[in-house]
This record gives sequence, C-alpha cells and structure tokens, in this order.
Amino acid sequence: MILPIVAYGDSVLRKVGKEIDKDFPNLDELITNMKETMYNASGVGLAAPQIGKAIRLFIIDASPFAEDESLSEEDRKVLQDFNHIFINAKIIEEEGEEWVFNEGCLSIPDVREDVWRKPTITIEYSDEKFEKHTKTFSGLAARVFQHEYDHIEGVLFTDKLSSLKKRLIKKKLENISKGKINSDYRMRFPKLKR
Repeated sequence: MILPIVAYGDSVLRKVGKEIDKDFPNLDELITNMKETMYNASGVGLAAPQIGKAIRLFIIDASPFAEDESLSEEDRKVLQDFNHIFINAKIIEEEGEEWVFNEGCLSIPDVREDVWRKPTITIEYSDEKFEKHTKTFSGLAARVFQHEYDHIEGVLFTDKLSSLKKRLIKKKLENISKGKINSDYRMRFPKLKR
C-alpha cells in the first residue's frame, strides 16, 4: 500500500526514532509498504519517520544512481547492488575529508541544496531478519545512508545548511509545511495551529 509521505514541519520528523525488535507489529507489511511508497515517489531512500513512525527503520535502493556515467565503474557497481533494509542502525565511524553533493528529500519536495558529509562510514545494523551486520560504505552509498540515518535521529538535510542558505529557502519550507506545494506523490501535511 502506498502511504502518504510526511511533509516538512511535522513534529515526527524531529523525533529520535525508538529501537525496534523482531516482535514489532506487522513489520514485514510496513517494509513492503515503505518500498512501494519510495518507488512510487521515485526516491532512493525512505525512513520510517517520513511515513509518520518514529522508529529506527529505513530502506535504501540506490540503484538509480548506478546509471550516472560520471561515476567510476566501481562506484556504479556498488550502487547497482545497494538495496538494503536498515533496522536500529548506528554509525560507528565517519572518516575522510568532507565532500559536497546536491541533496533532496521526499519530505521537502522541490528543495535541493549542497550538503557536506564525510565520504566513508562504518555502520552496524540489523536486517529484516534481525541478523546483525557491520559494514563500511564510501561515496554515494555512504551519503544516501547518512541522509536516511539523519531521519531516524530527527535531523533533516536542511539543518546542515549555512544560515544564509536557510534564510534563502525559508519561504519554500513554510509553504511546504502549509501544504502549498505540488507533488507527484501523496503527502501528509502538518496540522496547523489556528
């Protein structure tokens, strides 16, 4: 089932997600619904807070980036196979010199900005069978992970912008939170105080 994506301004996007265990109700159905929702919105990642659930779960399918011919063959191969479910993920280490990439977010449609992040990360997480993994990712794979990980920490990519950039996009963000946006997918807007 395709779910509405929570828009910027909703308090659930600011909550630190709670860890879950294998007894979390209807987890398989939730993951299936999140995948359908992400693909319907042409996203490469979707975190549970973006569908209104403040839990430590996100999914990534970065294979669309594998078609970018400006990337190395090795990077394209990694991205082609970068399709994972991450439960209770933790970043153990971030390393390297920060690099910039233009990011967007399904909860913040029509806003794209350059964000600086470390290029290599080492992480721990559980998969959908609750088997534990420790992995290291670099480049775009690391970046997509960091973006989705931020969601379960209550952080949005716009938080990482300079104060000048934040002022320049302030009106756009206000309009998104008020539902004054056209989107190609279903969205859920915050309840506004009257």
